[in-house]
This record gives sequence, structure tokens and C-alpha cells, in this order.
Amino acid sequence: MAPPTGNAQPAALADYLAAERTLLAWIRTGLALMGFGFVVARFGLFLQELQAVRIASPQHSYGLSLWFGTALIAAGVAVNLFAGLQHARLVRNLDRGAPTHSRSATMAVTVAIFLALVGLAMTIYLISVRGTARANLGTGLQFNSEINSR
Repeated sequence: MAPPTGNAQPAALADYLAAERTLLAWIRTGLALMGFGFVVARFGLFLQELQAVRIASPQHSYGLSLWFGTALIAAGVAVNLFAGLQHARLVRNLDRGAPTHSRSATMAVTVAIFLALVGLAMTIYLISVRGTARANLGTGLQFNSEINSR
């Protein structure tokens, strides 16, 4: 820790520990976003394999889950980078004995809105995939019964 400048009071240990807890919470959030993004991206591959087993040739592409997953992974990386920068700035201010101002909740609200929009888009996407899968399953069963009757 650098010595405080001027007449400013040095930061207490509790301030550093609170900053550390906040950083760790944001890192945990970023890692969760990245993990969930990976699962979502791989979900499309799972759906393709499932369809390939039922029907000889897949008729529907599940590439949107790859984009949703990639967006979630990128959001997780951005959250971790931003959290690291904010933490470094806060510790620097604490080291200098500079007054720390309460931060706005802009980052938390932005992440929450982004996740709500991605969740809504994924819901719409999964409902559309389900409808397409039912239609394909019906034609696939009809196709299989025609092949078996020959």
C-alpha cells in the first residue's frame, strides 16, 4: 500500500476486504455467464445429433444457439474485464486515501437487462425449434412408415 497523500485518512482493512468481495462476486458472475454460454452453444449441437438419430437427414439448422452462447461468453468476459478495472481503480483510490464515492448500479442493471433480453430471445427460439421439431417428427414418422410399408 502506498502512503496516503495529504491529510486524507488511510483506508481501513474492511474497505479493502469489501472491495475484494465485490470483485469476487463479479468474477463469479462472469464465470457463470461464460459457463452458461458454453452450454447454450453446445445445445445446438445436441439438437442436431438428436435429429440425426430420428431422421436420416437433418432439415433444420440450430446455429442460433451458437450465437446465443457466444454472446453469453462474450458478456462474461466483458463483465470480468470491467470488474477487474473497477477493482484496480478502487484499490488505487483506497491506497491514496482519496475519498471513494458510491458507484452507480449501471453495470449490474446493464448485465441484468442483457440477460433478460437473451433469455427472452432464447425462449422464443426454443419455442420455434420445438414447433419445427414436432412438424419434422410428424413428417419423419410418416416417412419411416412409408419406407417400412415398401
